[in-house]
Amino acid sequence: MLGTEHQHLIFDLDDTLVYCNRYFDQILDEYIDRMIRWFAPYGLEAQQVREKQLEIDIAGVHVVGFASHHFPESLIATYRYFNKAYNRIGSDAEEAQLMKLGLSVYDHEVEAYPGMVDTLEQLRSDGHSLYLYTGGEDQIQQRKIDQMKLSTYFGSDIFIRQHKNVQALEGILLQKSLPRSTTWMIGNSLRTDIAPALNADINAIYLKQENEWAYNMIDLDSNSKGTLHTILKLPEVPEIITNFAQISPQKRTL
Repeated sequence: MLGTEHQHLIFDLDDTLVYCNRYFDQILDEYIDRMIRWFAPYGLEAQQVREKQLEIDIAGVHVVGFASHHFPESLIATYRYFNKAYNRIGSDAEEAQLMKLGLSVYDHEVEAYPGMVDTLEQLRSDGHSLYLYTGGEDQIQQRKIDQMKLSTYFGSDIFIRQHKNVQALEGILLQKSLPRSTTWMIGNSLRTDIAPALNADINAIYLKQENEWAYNMIDLDSNSKGTLHTILKLPEVPEIITNFAQISPQKRTL
């Protein structure tokens, strides 16, 4: 990698390297259809269910992070809310169905984003250091990592955290003694990937999604020393890193 500067690249996993939100959306569609059938006599509408579940889901994530039990519990909490609102008598059987439905989101086979392998191969062959930083529970996230054989690229530099925030990111930066001017966070979430990276004064690449989870969407603080790039496709990452690494530090405008 003659003439370029070594970079440290921290990748998010879900909806950056592999698909995730699409499976939650599929389960939510099934859930809403079921709720509309159950509440047909009361005139409950799909948008009401969607908005209330999102409200409950986001409130819970702030408290418990990416715990696997939270999503199905948010379905049940929404169900209980509308039972109370309409004076409808619920049942343990219906709640058991919703718990099973919610947990089924974790049974989907892992599917890589287009260009994942080529992107990681190119960055590795260019000599950059790669790290994986993902939110969730160890068992669930490790299954995805193993199925995608991601240790091939990240080795032991894989970090799974139930809460993804600036404190968790700072812990990784300190643990690995990463130089901030040449360290990058690549991810799809403004809240858990990009904002913490900019707050930590490292660089960031935002992989923008067409239909992003509302929890991930926040306004960014513009007072960071790092650079921010927005892309639409994962294979755009190597070109950004190469162009940045070929600029001398004295000539960079941060």
